[in-house]
Amino acid sequence: MREIVLDTETTGLDPATGDRIVEIGGVELLNHIPTGRSLHLYINPERDMPLEAFNVHGLSSEFLADKPVFADIADEFIEFVEGARLVIHNASFDMAFLNAELSRLGKPKIPYDRALDTLFLARRRNPGGPNSLDALCARYGIDNSRREKHGALLDAELLAEVYIELIGGRQAMLTLVETDTRTGAGSTVRITVRPTPLAPLITVEERTAWTAFVATIGPSAIWRKYRELPEE
Repeated sequence: MREIVLDTETTGLDPATGDRIVEIGGVELLNHIPTGRSLHLYINPERDMPLEAFNVHGLSSEFLADKPVFADIADEFIEFVEGARLVIHNASFDMAFLNAELSRLGKPKIPYDRALDTLFLARRRNPGGPNSLDALCARYGIDNSRREKHGALLDAELLAEVYIELIGGRQAMLTLVETDTRTGAGSTVRITVRPTPLAPLITVEERTAWTAFVATIGPSAIWRKYRELPEE
């Protein structure tokens, strides 16, 4: 499964009143494992930067003045998230801004059902909270010391670590390969399939000696099934 852990920074709280996106950060996961591929874009909002927003992310109008407008990066953003589930903390906020920007350009909106809200997951797992990104990093022992201010890419990287914890802990990252699900009599077994089998840990001599020993036990020996020895 391909997922994009996503975060945005904006000029304010409501795109309906003219607030715009000023930064997008995204981290790609494949089967919950970071691939190393990411997206980081600064965007000229074509408006002033309110002091309240500047105090949150530290992006000034002067800094953003020579950055591309959303219309110039829209296709790059769309291509990066195409076909992926979006993992977002407080997804309704970011989705509202992203869809407002896309609608302004006459481009299709991103369906809300493509977003997985980690704030919802956190509230379900940790009822009573707090469930801010900083609080979740503290709860799961994730180093967020670089987070002096909000930053879209850094926040997406931190959220990716938090997300893995929310869906079951770091052991989930051990799933490095595809799994094959087979159903038996009244049960379902998940079998991990390695693309390349591990090399045997025993020598040819050891295996020959073991096979000879199993042959002496008799035709009913269960070990015959593992070595597929011929019946006597």
